[in-house]
Amino acid sequence: MIYLQLAFEFFKAGLFAVGGGLATLPFLMQTSQTYPQWFSIDELMQMVAVSESTPGPIGVNMASYVGFHVAGIPGAVTATFALILPAFLTILIVVRVLDRFQTNRRIAGGMEAMRPAVTGLIAAAGYAVLKSVLFTTQDGIETFRWIALMLFVCLFALLRVKQFSRLHPIVYIAAGAVLGVALRL
Repeated sequence: MIYLQLAFEFFKAGLFAVGGGLATLPFLMQTSQTYPQWFSIDELMQMVAVSESTPGPIGVNMASYVGFHVAGIPGAVTATFALILPAFLTILIVVRVLDRFQTNRRIAGGMEAMRPAVTGLIAAAGYAVLKSVLFTTQDGIETFRWIALMLFVCLFALLRVKQFSRLHPIVYIAAGAVLGVALRL
């Protein structure tokens, strides 16, 4: 039964999350509320951080992590396969009909009309991540994490200095990981 639940939730995320891995965040947030035993919102934000810093698509990394956390390796395979299946099926259909509709103005207009929706999904995910990083809730009291904001401002200022902007991104990822662990962010 757990494999069917994983498959359903991640198929749904893969089907409706157009625009990449970050667009799956609203679906994963809903999943964490539906199945709180699978992962919490804080764990989801940690998954986002790890998925952003590891190779591979973010959505696939998160599906693999959740599936493994819930049901081991078979769960990881199930969740990952369910997430990519809608895109795979869509591409198969699109390839079949693309030649016929390549110059169709309505199809082009429909694709153009999807851009604001995708932008909205990604903006909502970004807001949720930012809120999770900058605010913490304990005993029903929400407090602002000034240290996280100060670190962000310092990093932004450092990137404006020419010699720091030339550093390899892995330096910033490693420094962020060390600071996150040291400051318990």
